[in-house]
Amino acid sequence: MNELSPVSRRSGGRAARVAARSAPLAENLRPIRPGLPGGQYKPLTEAGVKRIHEAALEALEVIGLSQAPESGVEIMTKAGAILGDDGRLRFPRALVEDMLAKAARNITLFGRDPKYDMHLSGTNTYFGTAGAAVHIVDVEKREYRESTSHDLLAASKLVHHLDNIHFFQRAMVCRDVTDNLLMDMNTLYACCAGTTKHVGTSFSDPSHVADGFDMLHMIAGGEDKWRARPFVSNSNCFVVPPMKFATESCQTMEHCIREGMPVLLLSAGQAGATAPAPLATAIVQAVAECLAGVVYVNAMSPGFPAIFGTWPFVSDLRTGAMSGGSGEQGLLTAGCAQMHQFYGLPGGAAGGMSDSKLPDMQAGWEQGILNVMAGLSGLNMIYESVGMHASLLGFCLESLVLGDDLLGQVQRCIRGIDVTEDSVSIETMKSVCLEGPGHYLGHNQTLEVMQTEYVYPVVANRSSPKEWVELGKPDLIQKAIERKNRILAEAAPSLIDAEADAAIRKRWEIYC
Repeated sequence: MNELSPVSRRSGGRAARVAARSAPLAENLRPIRPGLPGGQYKPLTEAGVKRIHEAALEALEVIGLSQAPESGVEIMTKAGAILGDDGRLRFPRALVEDMLAKAARNITLFGRDPKYDMHLSGTNTYFGTAGAAVHIVDVEKREYRESTSHDLLAASKLVHHLDNIHFFQRAMVCRDVTDNLLMDMNTLYACCAGTTKHVGTSFSDPSHVADGFDMLHMIAGGEDKWRARPFVSNSNCFVVPPMKFATESCQTMEHCIREGMPVLLLSAGQAGATAPAPLATAIVQAVAECLAGVVYVNAMSPGFPAIFGTWPFVSDLRTGAMSGGSGEQGLLTAGCAQMHQFYGLPGGAAGGMSDSKLPDMQAGWEQGILNVMAGLSGLNMIYESVGMHASLLGFCLESLVLGDDLLGQVQRCIRGIDVTEDSVSIETMKSVCLEGPGHYLGHNQTLEVMQTEYVYPVVANRSSPKEWVELGKPDLIQKAIERKNRILAEAAPSLIDAEADAAIRKRWEIYC
């Protein structure tokens, strides 16, 4: 990319200035970019963080977790966990602290293209998708229908071409594939065929994992290349809150670890239902469950890359239904980010869900507020940040396009205000006020920073009412539909090598 050169008012006329301002910026000059550090927002006090930590350790020692598979019991008891007569594994404080010391930090999640690598260190923030929506939102018909493998592939392609969405985790279920093995394989294929950004997926049965790695080795060009740069992570609900291991998911996790696939240790309790109703105690349970996962992973493979996935959700306590777009959800997510930073572990949580059924004003405020809170908290991996509606039941392709604009503004908030000697110098003010025209329009400084300091939306409309009328009263949703269709029309059919793609299609029935 070319760096933007300072533009003089006499450097060749308006056309030259416009061309210079339109030139792509070098990555380090862009106003926003993947991995911006957050951490400015802290809903928990330092004392509150320590109190939650102590309560989580107490829960692991006193309550423990049940239903670990036999292999997991063997792994964890050899490390020092205690199996009680009631079948529950309990974790002494010293064991947890020992495994925390061994846990991986500052990990990198790879893309198939290295330019999409994500460095999970400190408060670096990355935004992406996730979920298991069973419906796709048809905004033109204002209705929901079952999601398909074609929808998943389309979502993957869109994410690949939207700069402010940094990774693609399986966002919906392929309801057109009735065989469970083929559903998992079509899910993995659709994710990888559409993007070379990092991908996350899950397996519905431990017996499907071997097939999944056969496909990944084909895509990577061999097992050695896969192990050198594993570009897919396993989203693993290894616990069933409250405080139970998910037996089959644990078996899947063990297999993925042996095959070199990073894992997301996902605890997804719902406050007031499967997690305590007080927000602080909901975090306690999520932290306790994920600490059990840290023990599990590091007892099996010390230092293996794992993401601390505290995902506590919120209930609308009037009905018991999930409320993904609530302010309480933002608080839970930001509080979890503080716990991740307390442990120094790479962490992820859900950050941008909406309860709204369509990409309307409700969706805008819910997604905007939650993503800003998650980003400012310094959460490393912000899952479900775009596209997810109806409290995770519906996914909207147009919302990916709109969300790309939204996340651009969110990331500008995360970056904050740069205070340097140049940026606070009053020399420009002196020249404008004492010698110049009395305004800053067209000034060299204004032209120099308009790309490096400011972010501009692609589909959002900033015209005046008069200009809006002259432009034909453009509609935001219609513009999103048009951009979606344009991206999909120009996207490659598959980003998997043609020979590997053919081999995959020969072995498994691929629906998309």
